[in-house]
Amino acid sequence: MKSWLLVTLAAPLIAHAQAWPSKPIRWVVPYTGGGITDVVTRVVTQKMQASLGQPIVVDNRPGANSILGSDIVAKAAPDGYTMLTVIAGYAANVTLYQGKLPFDPRKDVRELIAYAKANPGKVNFGSSGIGAAAHLTTELLKQIAGIDMVHVPYKGTAPALTALMANDIQILVDVPSTLMPHVRGGKIKALAMLSAKRIAGAPEVPTMVEAGGPPLESSTWVLFMAPGGTPREIINRLAQETAKAIHESDIKDRFNQIGIEPVGNRPDEAAKFLEAEIAKWAKVITSAGVKAEQ
Repeated sequence: MKSWLLVTLAAPLIAHAQAWPSKPIRWVVPYTGGGITDVVTRVVTQKMQASLGQPIVVDNRPGANSILGSDIVAKAAPDGYTMLTVIAGYAANVTLYQGKLPFDPRKDVRELIAYAKANPGKVNFGSSGIGAAAHLTTELLKQIAGIDMVHVPYKGTAPALTALMANDIQILVDVPSTLMPHVRGGKIKALAMLSAKRIAGAPEVPTMVEAGGPPLESSTWVLFMAPGGTPREIINRLAQETAKAIHESDIKDRFNQIGIEPVGNRPDEAAKFLEAEIAKWAKVITSAGVKAEQ
């Protein structure tokens, strides 16, 4: 799975902002430390601090498939001092928790598909949890390839990866930064990259089409958000500082090595992207009959 770094702000734009920032900014990450969401947030916000002239304090608030942390920010004052980082699972939550959210928001591949078709229900695939991007991407693969595999959810990528190495599951989709060290260590095998072209951080891994699979592209992304009602001036300043930070040569080089492509688009572009992602994953979730964990 390729990681697209869609770093910008999505929020209604209104009102006039006074001098900002004049105090530290709290940046909520609704996942535990060490994962891609946390790492990207810390790398980018550390670069932004100098330009903004105020510290940015990352606050990890995991729970309920990112809903806990997202709710904290949704209910925070729209003054530019409480921010949020979300990933692809955020878009899926709109469908998974419809009405329940507290806020509104090559050869090997051919052989695998052939085997799965001939042996329905005998291939297990893992994920970091029900509704996670890895889960829904594999459900999309099932739908496109016309195969039946059994989903085994785990509480995070680490236990899913352990299960893969033990052959308790046979397939795991995740970001290159997580899986490639184990591929290069000979512990697991990379079949394909779910991207339109090979990525700089893992050029030896073919794309899904190159590997003989269906034309499937899927990516996780990182999106910076602010509470609804945050003033236009603050949103624009944050968008500008974010775009500047992620295009710094050292940041770009670091992200390229782990399969992340900086984007840094405008707030209105980010809002349209999020709406399209919500619609895309709603279709996958509905077709696959995925239900949120209770």
